[in-house]
Amino acid sequence: MTIKARIFRSSKRHFDCQRLDTKELITATALAMLLKEDHLVVGDYVNLIPPPMPGQEWVIESIIERKNFIFRNLPRVNKKNVIAANIDVLLVVVSAGVPAYKRGLVDRYLVRSDYWNIPAYVIFNKMDLYDESEFDIQFEAERLKWLNVESFEVSAHNGELPPKYLSQGFNDLSKKLEGKTAVLVGHSGVGKSRLITELSEGKIQLLSGDTNRANKGSHTTTWAELIDGEKFALIDSPGIRSMSLSDLTKEELIMSFSDIQEFATKCKFVSCNHEQNNKGCYFQKLDQDDRESQLILSRLDSYKRVLEEVIEIPDWQKK
Repeated sequence: MTIKARIFRSSKRHFDCQRLDTKELITATALAMLLKEDHLVVGDYVNLIPPPMPGQEWVIESIIERKNFIFRNLPRVNKKNVIAANIDVLLVVVSAGVPAYKRGLVDRYLVRSDYWNIPAYVIFNKMDLYDESEFDIQFEAERLKWLNVESFEVSAHNGELPPKYLSQGFNDLSKKLEGKTAVLVGHSGVGKSRLITELSEGKIQLLSGDTNRANKGSHTTTWAELIDGEKFALIDSPGIRSMSLSDLTKEELIMSFSDIQEFATKCKFVSCNHEQNNKGCYFQKLDQDDRESQLILSRLDSYKRVLEEVIEIPDWQKK
């Protein structure tokens, strides 16, 4: 008889797994054949073989098919570096105060969200410091809704702050996270650690960039780790925080900007690069005072910025 479990941490051939039936955390080794065939990662669901005798080890017999996984491409060797698996939502945390809100960075996270096939929530934190003259949060929320991305306004320092500009706030976010496995991303200083502590009611305390060391019982990691916050689980990994998109090809990038790809079909020439003064360019004809046109042009701007850093994979490496 096998026991279903989930990998919380890994170290070479040893894996800390939580049984799905009893929630007991146990250490298991993986069959050598399994290690050759599959790269086991945090978040994987696995089948365990109980130890035949007391004192002997649990063994991971097989891996259950993943619904999705977080990875980076390794073009030179034509492989994927898988970091974690089975994620329900990507939490993109941005600041409504300091540091300043960066739309382009949000769009980079959304490229990863689409590429990894993981839904994203964009969380506007520090709303107690929001200054309407800095950026139009309602325009940003409308833009995200246009991309089928939910947004929330919160203050990690005041969970009772009701939403003023958006339809969803802290309590809505807390309810939607129940029973989910999340990955947290965001620029340094946006308040990710404090927000997660508040959402988990103190069960999860990540090491903040503002502290020199973690408090007793907090979780610090240099590799992927699954943290149980009771209401929801969080996968934490420095490998996820880098938002360089240099491992994507131009073909993969445009697939994550499907809205731009669709509008580009309205250009007169297939080879149009959508630059100013291009004859027959659909985007250059848009009225910049029109709300929908502003949404489209903001996406085009993000696409063109990211396009500068993606790589062109030689044909021989694609085979």
